[in-house]
Amino acid sequence: MTTATLDHSRITARVPLAVHETLEMAASLTGATLNQFIVQAALREAEHIIEQERVIRLTARDARAFLAALDRPLPPNAELKAALEDYMTRRNDKTGTLNWTPRQKRV
Repeated sequence: MTTATLDHSRITARVPLAVHETLEMAASLTGATLNQFIVQAALREAEHIIEQERVIRLTARDARAFLAALDRPLPPNAELKAALEDYMTRRNDKTGTLNWTPRQKRV
């Protein structure tokens, strides 16, 4: 008989008794164990936070302005031209890598 090992990690938290009792009550009302309830609630909140940080929400007007800017980009300025020139001198076409060494800060 073979047994599959699952990767698990432990999370512990010390909470006031009143918080523990509230969590226990909520868990029992949903039919989950305390651990299941805490993990499910924490995971839902984590996914919500991650979505908020990853998604950019625009008004219709802002979306039109953004798309218009993509359709009509500004011409390259001196800094962009210098960056492209720097990239072209550092890149190695044979390996597809860059010879990266940070430039000294300009004062």
